[in-house]
Amino acid sequence: MRTDRRHAEESGMPSYRWNAIAVGVLFILCSAASILSIVPLGGALVAPVDLARLAANGSGVVMTALIEFVWALTGAGIAIGLYPVIKKFNPALALGSVAGRLVEGVFVVVGALGLLALLTVSQEAVAAGSAGLASAVTASNLVLAVREWVHGFVALIPFGVGAFMYYVVLYRSRLVPRWLSGWGLVAIVMLMISTLYAGFTQEFGFSTVNTVLNIPIGLQEMALAIWLIAKGFDRTALASGAESEA
Repeated sequence: MRTDRRHAEESGMPSYRWNAIAVGVLFILCSAASILSIVPLGGALVAPVDLARLAANGSGVVMTALIEFVWALTGAGIAIGLYPVIKKFNPALALGSVAGRLVEGVFVVVGALGLLALLTVSQEAVAAGSAGLASAVTASNLVLAVREWVHGFVALIPFGVGAFMYYVVLYRSRLVPRWLSGWGLVAIVMLMISTLYAGFTQEFGFSTVNTVLNIPIGLQEMALAIWLIAKGFDRTALASGAESEA
């Protein structure tokens, strides 16, 4: 193993150190954005929608949408940053992981756009007076329901599929320790179970079941982020990937 590592270093083979650091940082930013997106509005987004309260908190709505845009971009960036490395071991799974997280990002953006649409509807309803508020309630609740389904169910499916793909490659290639990538595989399966549970029960957000089943992937992503920033990818595994690609 030491001989392979020394050979990799002497041969000038890329270590993808900056990819590892970038992906680690993106993991942290993506997790932070997905959690912080609930902060600006607090409990304002519950059915039935309080249109007057939402209209009065336009800055909070815009801030939430911006945080969700960061969530979408950083989530896709994780798979894109991993792609040049893991494609050496399995190009199909590498491409699939990028596709999965890009689709996730699209759905997150759809949810953010729904929120901005809610702001416009609420402001117009308030301007129209009590009659406007009454007529806009049904439409607002519909937009909110779509947003909840998108963020609480639809977006999580491509996320889970994409993440499962790059964890499979990481596990097989030993680019990171197997205990770390194996933890990711188990945690993603738990997340998918949580997602299916939410879909059938319509219990989105931080319900007890969802929280318990999603904690492992949250902790694993932080552990993986720290490992990638501090250690990077295993050079011996990279050398093996370069040989198989040659």
